[in-house]
Amino acid sequence: MKYTKTLCIVGTILVSAFAKAQTSFDQDIAAVKDKVIEWRRDFHQNPELGNREFKTAEKIAKHLKSLGIEVQTGVAKTGVVGLLKGDLPGKVVALRADIDALPVTERNDLPFKSNVTTTFLGAETGVMHACGHDTHTAILMGVAEVLAKNKDKIKGSVKFVFQPAEEGPPPGEEGGAKLMVKEGVLQNPEVDAIFGLHINSATPVGTIRYKPGGTMAATERFVVKVKGKQSHGSQPWSGVDPILISAQIIDGFQSIISRESNLTEEAAVITVGKITSGLRFNIIPESAEMIGTVRTLDPDMREKIIRRMNEMARDIAKAYGGEAEIEWQNMTVVTYNDLDLTAQSLPTLQKVSGAENVQLQKAVTGGEDFSFFQEKVPGFYFFLGGMTPGNKEAFPHHTPDFFIDESGFQLGVKALSQLTVDYLSK
Repeated sequence: MKYTKTLCIVGTILVSAFAKAQTSFDQDIAAVKDKVIEWRRDFHQNPELGNREFKTAEKIAKHLKSLGIEVQTGVAKTGVVGLLKGDLPGKVVALRADIDALPVTERNDLPFKSNVTTTFLGAETGVMHACGHDTHTAILMGVAEVLAKNKDKIKGSVKFVFQPAEEGPPPGEEGGAKLMVKEGVLQNPEVDAIFGLHINSATPVGTIRYKPGGTMAATERFVVKVKGKQSHGSQPWSGVDPILISAQIIDGFQSIISRESNLTEEAAVITVGKITSGLRFNIIPESAEMIGTVRTLDPDMREKIIRRMNEMARDIAKAYGGEAEIEWQNMTVVTYNDLDLTAQSLPTLQKVSGAENVQLQKAVTGGEDFSFFQEKVPGFYFFLGGMTPGNKEAFPHHTPDFFIDESGFQLGVKALSQLTVDYLSK
């Protein structure tokens, strides 16, 4: 009887101690809320393109150092990596945020609107955090502060990976997650698992969405170079029109998706995002160039689509008396959520946001170079709600009107912080 009573008392003490520790942890998360919003607004107002995130990296490094975290700068050009060693031995978790902006001119009327301009690929453009990387960076800075205050709860170490050039490095340069992996960011100490999140403008605040396995698409960048024969615009029969050929090639590419791809198995997309040709209204030019992207979620579909695009561009151009060739660049592989790590993470996400707010979703055709980390270690990548509840219209990512509700940031801090502690505790 005394033994049973003693066990009950010990159990009560342990439960009480755990509850107090959790309350303290939650209070630390709540305490960084305003800081995260302030950091995000600063990053939003001062965006920098990939491999040029100098001021962004400086601000991140200064914050991490102020927390007593070991800091390495200049990783993969402008990346920052922090290492927090817990008070107890254990595994190593990496947390990743992307820090680069996009060549987009902002249309939002915000007090912290970006007015930054630059020259990108020879064209004048605005610079904007039109995909939420400013949010990811600010959230991870908040997570670093929370975990640094709770070193006693960390059984192992945490790597904070602030990655540049997620949208792709400038032409002719290396960058992004692939270069970080190449430079050994997952080593010394060796990472056991990696977590990442992406804010989403079409997902209501308070909601987390995820998918086990293939979550985001493999992405390719392609350049089609079309060669024709220059002539006077009034005598098209004396030349070979590369603009007409380009139009036929674009039309043919879309038939690969609509008529040759089994979209009941997986989604696939071919998009031409830029076409350049000619100088004057009355000259049929000698050449044209198209730049675009292919998105696939299945390796066999990827192989078939690339093969058919090569064949179609060549044969269509030949049929019209011209020539065409395609240059390919692989940008990302499939973002693949490790099945065991996903299952292990779900109870934590349900705990921090409520089970009803953690929702299974289908794969998306957006691409993420987080996938290169997942090629090396188990990874889990999820989506965080950034849309004001009740809104009927959400502006897409990569557009001038892209908008994020800041009230969702605290859940991001809480989710990444708790995922880290729970993973290391197991």
